[in-house]
Amino acid sequence: MAYLDPRPANPAEALTELLAGNERFVNGTRVHPHQDAEHRAAVATAQRPFAVVFGCSDSRLAAEIIFDRGLGDLFVVRTAGHIVGVEVTASLEYGVTVLGAPLVVVLGHDSCGAIQATHAAMTGTRLPGRELGAIAERVTPSIWQANARQITDYDEVGMIHVRRTVENLTRPGTELGDAVAAGRCDVVGMFYRLADGRVSVLAAESAGE
Repeated sequence: MAYLDPRPANPAEALTELLAGNERFVNGTRVHPHQDAEHRAAVATAQRPFAVVFGCSDSRLAAEIIFDRGLGDLFVVRTAGHIVGVEVTASLEYGVTVLGAPLVVVLGHDSCGAIQATHAAMTGTRLPGRELGAIAERVTPSIWQANARQITDYDEVGMIHVRRTVENLTRPGTELGDAVAAGRCDVVGMFYRLADGRVSVLAAESAGE
């Protein structure tokens, strides 16, 4: 059985679809698409997600809910503080090169525990522990960048962290960087507000900022 709905064919259409779903979520007008038995059967043999969402593991940041999507729509990868390792990179590349998703979203949020825990470790107010140290190690450069710009607000630091993640994933010579350069996909940063449920697209900063 074929995919029931025409899938967004390019990054702009995919982004529009995500933002429309988030608007429904915010306004309480969700339509819960692709969550019925018929669609479950339609996507059982193959998946064609229209977006890859790489987000924080925070329990309040469930992509299919906040974007009002269903089965087969989103290829979701999550780690605490959306930190990147080889497994994450490979998963994101799979979503683009194998599944053909035209959009990758890096999704951060306010009140991020990974940002706060890393800051606490850097200031010596709380040690991260052996396992949590891996998270702090990858978040620390974002806090250094914020400190250099005299930014101390955790949420603003979180936005810097999202932008740095996008930059790291799309470096020239990387699989995603090459896909963006070739126009096969786009990678955008988003920031989610826990209280009102709204996402905003983060514009890339200029080199001088």
